[in-house]
Amino acid sequence: MDANVFEPETGLVFVSTREGKLHIFHLDSPDKLSEVETLTTEYGAKTMDIDQKTHNIFLTTADFAEAPAATAEHPHPSRRPIPGTFHVLIYGR
Repeated sequence: MDANVFEPETGLVFVSTREGKLHIFHLDSPDKLSEVETLTTEYGAKTMDIDQKTHNIFLTTADFAEAPAATAEHPHPSRRPIPGTFHVLIYGR
């Protein structure tokens, strides 16, 4: 999980991941969540917020280059964002 947002009006919990997934749960009680659905967004779309009036979810990301080859110094290289490709994804109902 990279970010999470709770919408009190609907009882929905939104959880975003760098891998490009937006998981949506319903808060049934203080200690029980039920999965509603999982949306595929874009790789890197992990920073998130919600507009409490429109109920729109906003995620930020960019286009990413392929990960470089692994080396002894960097056995798990990560993909780097491409400069100038920042964009905002908006999801609504």
